[in-house]
Formats: sequence, structure tokens, C-alpha cells
Amino acid sequence: MATSKHNKTLGLIIVFIVGLLASGCSATIEDYQGESPQLDMASYFNGPLEAWGMFQNRSGKVIKRFHVRMHGQWQDNQGLLDEHFTYADGTTQRRVWTLTKLDQNRYSGSADDVVGQAHGMAYGNALFWTYTMALEVDGTVYHVDFDDWMYMIDQNTVINRSVMKKLGFTLGEVTLVFQRLRT
Repeated sequence: MATSKHNKTLGLIIVFIVGLLASGCSATIEDYQGESPQLDMASYFNGPLEAWGMFQNRSGKVIKRFHVRMHGQWQDNQGLLDEHFTYADGTTQRRVWTLTKLDQNRYSGSADDVVGQAHGMAYGNALFWTYTMALEVDGTVYHVDFDDWMYMIDQNTVINRSVMKKLGFTLGEVTLVFQRLRT
């Protein structure tokens, strides 16, 4: 009986250590350096776009679904991305991003509901954003951290996966599919 208990404890310790080691081996933006097509925000988010998305809580249940109509406009290294959200329950929201292309790989951005600045890096077909958003839930505003990955699939399609965290704990994920509209 004691051996069985020790084996269980040892098994749990091994699972915990393997989990810690696996979490330390996450992807970095530089891993995508050689991938194509090249994701350049100033090129992709320029003109009309649409997106479809969902928010899933930490157990994977879809809590919100939404559609976004947006228009991007760039002049030199400065961009504006005007987003109009329509949620499945009929509510709407607008967010306007002010974006700056700092150099070949780095971006910064701000919006009314973003706390401070968003910081992004792009390599190959991927872009990684980090920012804190002020989200209102039932009349209370929470500051939630976003790790936001975008992957260019083809010249017109980008898939976006965001992990939302508070105090290091995952709250849920947002998944979006962007489609650049032909003009």
C-alpha cells in the first residue's frame, strides 16, 4: 500500500516537472523568420477587412461570438485601424487602433481601451503582440493581459489567437480569422 502511494506521488512529481519543462519550450517570434508569406501590418491592415471570432473561457466553452468590419489606413509608418464589432447578442463596440511601424520588425499601438502601449514583433508570417486591455464586465473594469499571435495564411487571410491572463492565470482565449477584402 505504501509503495502504491509513493508511486502515485512520484508519478505526480514527474508529470509536474515535465509540464514545467514543456512550458519553458514555447515558440518565439524569431522561429517564424523564414516563413512566408511575409506578414507586414502596414500592408495587410490597409484597406477594408472583415473578421469572425469567438471568446472561449478557460474550460474551452464559447462565451461570445462576433463579427468585425474594419478599415485600415497607413501613411508612411503611421496607421489607423478602425474596428466595428457586432456580437452574437446584438451588442456593438468600436475600437480604433493607432499603430506605428518602428522598424522592419517592431510595432507599437494604442487604443482607448488599451492600458499604455501595445508592443509587437513580426518575423516571417507571424506577429506577436502584448498589451493590457481594460475590459468591462458587469460594470466592473478589469485590466487583462493579452498575448496575441497572428499568422498570415495567404495574402488575404490571417488567423489570430490571443490568450487572456490576469495575474498570470489564463482566463480564456480569443480566436479570429481576418479576411482582406478586395477593392
